[in-house]
Amino acid sequence: MEFFLLVLILLILFTFAYGGWRGAPWVPAKKADIERILQLVELKEGVKFYDLGAGDGRLIAEAAKKGAEAVGYEIAIVPYFIAKLRILFLNKKTRCKIIYKDFWFVDLKDADVIYFFLMPKTIEKLKPKLEKELKRGAMVISYIFPINGWEALKTDKNKGRSSIYLYEI
Repeated sequence: MEFFLLVLILLILFTFAYGGWRGAPWVPAKKADIERILQLVELKEGVKFYDLGAGDGRLIAEAAKKGAEAVGYEIAIVPYFIAKLRILFLNKKTRCKIIYKDFWFVDLKDADVIYFFLMPKTIEKLKPKLEKELKRGAMVISYIFPINGWEALKTDKNKGRSSIYLYEI
């Protein structure tokens, strides 16, 4: 039993480490920042909103409440299950889902809005995927770090708050 528990703990820790290595560590978004993100993009009914590294699903839940078809991708097991629970109690279940999958293996062509909080080196690696797969007019939101070489359509920089960058393909 002790061995099984140790293996389970190690597997859980591995998913956190893998998620941090593939994109960024899990840092839950603040409610005020979620509101700022959704206001910046002016989210409309029926928009396909993807969260790459969705964590506990806070953002996709709020996007679904505003009428978006929100999909989150997560590879750390604990945040993934927290997101599953959050969605379970959400009234807009049909418009919100979390998928246990590495976003590097997701086709982004249907997305209207892509959101992520990633480390600068990961953003640099993600740029070609975004440029290749996203349709013209799709929006990209980067939390905290800008996308080098792209010109932001809008930027939300409030003193004492994290920066949010909005780009259009």
